[in-house]
Amino acid sequence: MESSEEQPGPQPQYPGNHCIRDGDFVVLKREDVFKAVQVQRRKKVTFEKQWFYLDNVIGHSYGTTFEVTNGGSLQPKKKKEEPTSETKEAGTDNRNIIDDGKSQKLTQDDIKALKDKGIKGEEIVQQLIENSTTFRDKTEFAQDKYIKKKKKKYEAMITVVKPSTRILSVMYYAREPGKINILLLHKFHMRYDTLAQMLTLGNIRAGNKMIVMETCAGLVLGAMMERMGGFGSIIQLYPGGGPVRAATACFGFPKSFLSGLYEFPLNKVDSLLNGTFSAEMLSSEPKDNASVEESNGTLEGKQTSEQENEDSIAEAPESNHPEEQERMEIVSQDPDYKEPKDSGSKKDYIQEKQRRQEEQKKRHLEAAALLSERNADGLIVASRFHPTPLLLSLLDFVAPSRPFVVYCQYKEPLLECYTKLRERGGVINLRLSETWLRNYQVLPDRSHPKLLMSGGGGYLLSGFTVAMDNLKADPSLKSSTSTLESHKTEEPAAKKRKCPESDS
Repeated sequence: MESSEEQPGPQPQYPGNHCIRDGDFVVLKREDVFKAVQVQRRKKVTFEKQWFYLDNVIGHSYGTTFEVTNGGSLQPKKKKEEPTSETKEAGTDNRNIIDDGKSQKLTQDDIKALKDKGIKGEEIVQQLIENSTTFRDKTEFAQDKYIKKKKKKYEAMITVVKPSTRILSVMYYAREPGKINILLLHKFHMRYDTLAQMLTLGNIRAGNKMIVMETCAGLVLGAMMERMGGFGSIIQLYPGGGPVRAATACFGFPKSFLSGLYEFPLNKVDSLLNGTFSAEMLSSEPKDNASVEESNGTLEGKQTSEQENEDSIAEAPESNHPEEQERMEIVSQDPDYKEPKDSGSKKDYIQEKQRRQEEQKKRHLEAAALLSERNADGLIVASRFHPTPLLLSLLDFVAPSRPFVVYCQYKEPLLECYTKLRERGGVINLRLSETWLRNYQVLPDRSHPKLLMSGGGGYLLSGFTVAMDNLKADPSLKSSTSTLESHKTEEPAAKKRKCPESDS
């Protein structure tokens, strides 16, 4: 017989992508709290004031609920049949129940002693129910609420779910709405229903060629990649020294999804529109994020300097060292890359860094070629910058009869953008909208709206592009055409017919 030390984790039970594997990105769920982590053996994870290891989740299917035991080990929870409502003894109302703190016979020292003995949380909850003098006098609804409250406190149950757009957006929004933009100084407040509206209005689907400009730590980008399923191409425009994809990494996309993902610096868009862009401009671009100071008149060059701090924080949320940020970028782009362990291998690290920079330059040129075709199938803008200069410049890369969506937390910038678009022309079906969301509790005989709700999820400006009139684009054509029309409108002089004189 083999010992337990030789088999630290369970064997895979479900084939395919339904089972959790080592190195996968997963989301831990406990009640309404979520946390995205990567599964690694013997890696300590802290979640909701508890620490544990994820070794035993490998091989189990997504959606499995585990219980935290002594030593930080996770064990699958066995499903037990709940007692029927007929066996419950409940009171008619709670009018005679007084909350004086004397109804519970067990003290905090007794509960702590039970925990020290290794008794599971389910048994502790059962003893709390048995030692409560007022539990049987409560109504059935009050009993369920009491049990739910005690289970949340004493039972350490964690469910491992697969990352998705909805789960990650709920996770970011529930943690703190402003952290979707990483910096606490710049609140973003993108709610999950607003993100769903963006994907729908933008007609995100497989095979599209999309342009996205977002400062949401890669959440919008990851949602687009998930919906496109690895088919098509996405061009991400970024301010600062590099794209921020902290939330995109939590999706755990396969390497094939990255083949259709391109990035292009925002401060080079103006030169690309003017036809002055060249490969030498990329080679002369500063490598350090802090030294990027090139401004762009059309796209407000001050956006670059404002984004520098965000890039450094989002790329390395747990470290402020630039060397560690570069290592994180290499590992995220090339999973097979291994970090050098000693100082003697720094030369290999420098060569790897140069190789990565050359590949990045090549991808920039490919993105510039795609943008130069000016036939994108859609445009998504979700940035903390002012949307008007961004949208007016980026719409030139979108083909006619294609949708565009702009998100902003406030409606005033979008109203200004709406006015500028009407003056510019080339767009139809402009619509400024706001979604209203309210959660409901759905339980037998207790279905009602929840007391707390979100105050707002932001505003969306959507529309479609159309081919602009050539007369507006070229004034010389307008003058020549007006001259031609004036000649056409002039009627020729009537010819006089000479009548023969009569002999009379």
